Amino acid sequence: MPSTLSPEARKLIDRPNFAHLATLMPDGSPQSVPVWVGREGEHLVICTGEGSLKAKNTRRDPRVALSIVDLDNPYEEIQIRGRVIERRPDPELKSMDPISHKYTGKPFPMRNPEGRVALIIEVKKERYTKLPFQHTPPK
Repeated sequence: MPSTLSPEARKLIDRPNFAHLATLMPDGSPQSVPVWVGREGEHLVICTGEGSLKAKNTRRDPRVALSIVDLDNPYEEIQIRGRVIERRPDPELKSMDPISHKYTGKPFPMRNPEGRVALIIEVKKERYTKLPFQHTPPK
């Protein structure tokens, strides 16, 4: 059953916070990589090349997990489990460019569109946490 994203999750996803995407390797071991993430309604969007490990892994097994930490307050975070429900070819970078603008203020600089794909993720479970700590590491 798909999940509706909480307002807190939407806020963290819509800001330029990095996500860590975990996929499953052929032997079942996890593989994690930092990614940019976008949102289309209740779905998450991660753009990549079809030859990437995350694309290969999700082609074989669509289950994924993501964690997103607020860059301003690393004690505010969400954990998401879901599955890739669509692999949308993105040769014109129509999915990638808005996400790049969110993170860099510019279109995606690597304009080689061949093999670009947007992974559309349906959220199955979300967990939001905000701990009462101040991020004050010693200098």
